[in-house]
Amino acid sequence: MSNKIELMINEVFQESFEIEKNQLKPEANIFEDLGLDSLDVVDLVVALQNKFKVEIRTDERIKEIRTLKDLCIFIKELQSEGSS
Repeated sequence: MSNKIELMINEVFQESFEIEKNQLKPEANIFEDLGLDSLDVVDLVVALQNKFKVEIRTDERIKEIRTLKDLCIFIKELQSEGSS
């Protein structure tokens, strides 16, 4: 995982959901381990869009994300596609 992207994602989880840094491991499941629900996902998408300046809402791949590593890979793909 890209270290900068990983750190930025972790910041979003710490700031938006008050999740402790030690819980934010690449293999952590966003729903089961970190306790987010479907309403939190809306807030997460908005926070990530603002943090990374990318469009996520309409991307179907978002439905496949389960772990922080999945999320990092997804953001990296969006950035490499030149979304802005």
